Amino acid sequence: MKPCVLVFSGLDPSGGAGIQADIEAIAAQGAHALPIVTALTVQDNERVFEVAPVDAGLLTRQAVLLADTMPIRAVKLGIPGNLENAEAIAGIVLLLRARQPALPVVLDPVLASGHGDALARGNALAALAPLLVVATVATPNLPEAAALALSGCPHVLVTGGHGDGDEVVNRWHSRGGMREWRWPRLPGEFHGSGCTLASSLAARLALGDAMAQALERAQRCCNQSLADSYAIAPGQRIPRRIEHRGA
Repeated sequence: MKPCVLVFSGLDPSGGAGIQADIEAIAAQGAHALPIVTALTVQDNERVFEVAPVDAGLLTRQAVLLADTMPIRAVKLGIPGNLENAEAIAGIVLLLRARQPALPVVLDPVLASGHGDALARGNALAALAPLLVVATVATPNLPEAAALALSGCPHVLVTGGHGDGDEVVNRWHSRGGMREWRWPRLPGEFHGSGCTLASSLAARLALGDAMAQALERAQRCCNQSLADSYAIAPGQRIPRRIEHRGA
């Protein structure tokens, strides 16, 4: 059977980020996404204007049913929408880990959109706290890494897209030390790059890659998706995810 990735993420009606990005990126790696929408949003490829969290009880019922019937091999966490949802999602992860103690959980710890728009009701930092406790690997950008307490996470890939210079430097911090990757900085701005990276990583882990191999393949695929991005409107471009598979 094809391995499944349980995904919790918001719905972006522009199709550039959120749950659609997750589905495409996971499919591109050869796994299957089980998408659970945590929040509805009013947004386009540039700005977020409103976030409406989904009922936490509904999320739980959806996930419990899937957990009883599907071969879940990894979990990808995007925006929870609010603290109540985050707590429910953390409880679901604990339920899954009672059956699969080594289940990998990838957290994309989004605090705000690229323009600084809020992506959670209430305190975004507080809403991420329950998810950080259960994450195997987090993929923050530089501002997120500076704001979050990540010392308890076994693996942290800090992405350097918000840095300067001709190269994007991504640094993997783990209990074994630090390793970095350098990628050419591409022109333009992109909508959903963090979703693409985190979901590609979750898919690679679901397929059985070791962490180092999964990180390498996910970054390579994300970089190529950005290089081949396309425009749907003025502003941020959309990564071309579905045609790229990790090698």
